[in-house]
Amino acid sequence: MARVTSTDGTSLWYATAGTGPPLILVGGGLDDGAENAPLMPLLADRSTVYNYARRGRGRSEDTLPYAVAREIEDLGALISVAGRAVHLFGASSGGALALHAAAAGLPVERVAVYEVPYMTSSSMVTAFQAYGRELAVLLKSGQHGAAVELFMRLAGAPDADIAAARQAPVWPGLERLAPTLAYDAACLGDGGVPVRMLARVKAPVLVATGALFEEAADMAVDALPDATRLVITGQGHVADPAFLAPLLADFFLR
Repeated sequence: MARVTSTDGTSLWYATAGTGPPLILVGGGLDDGAENAPLMPLLADRSTVYNYARRGRGRSEDTLPYAVAREIEDLGALISVAGRAVHLFGASSGGALALHAAAAGLPVERVAVYEVPYMTSSSMVTAFQAYGRELAVLLKSGQHGAAVELFMRLAGAPDADIAAARQAPVWPGLERLAPTLAYDAACLGDGGVPVRMLARVKAPVLVATGALFEEAADMAVDALPDATRLVITGQGHVADPAFLAPLLADFFLR
């Protein structure tokens, strides 16, 4: 593990593996970098892979107040470590952050995103915005467990699964990550497909989905200037790294 200091003084911890063109992995909700870790050895034969804990996660520090712009600066700090333009891969809301970074003009050669949870109907957007308001209330009052439950319900988890999660060894770690749920919500903006922002992304983008968010992905492809659509059959919201890695390597090394 190594660390880099972002523009606002926040220390971010990251791991590296491999040699070749730099590739930064961007995690999604309730992830401290562990979800992307299995991708590292699978991509390291052709890339220098950077897997970092986003601010407020793992060993990385947090500096308030939060803004999506600060997370873009965090990626800029990692790009400075890489010393050249990078590839970005973002899963779920991490994909939304990766697209924000590319749209902001960071030196990004290619972007791949998987299952970005944009909303495609007014009812879905309304539900997402209600989630954001309730989440803010829970976090302000320190109800981190309830905040995680709220997120799980938004993701469609039944009560039985939530109750089982509360008894699992991972639950305390999820509660520690709960404040960052607001950060992921911020990366998704009002919840809808951000057509204007996507139109500013000049890098080629691979927009991949498994079983969910196909309509959102199609709308994102229509908005992006240079996009490739990929449906990965048989994969859920978290893809099997062994299945995903060769598809990413093929796209990044074209």
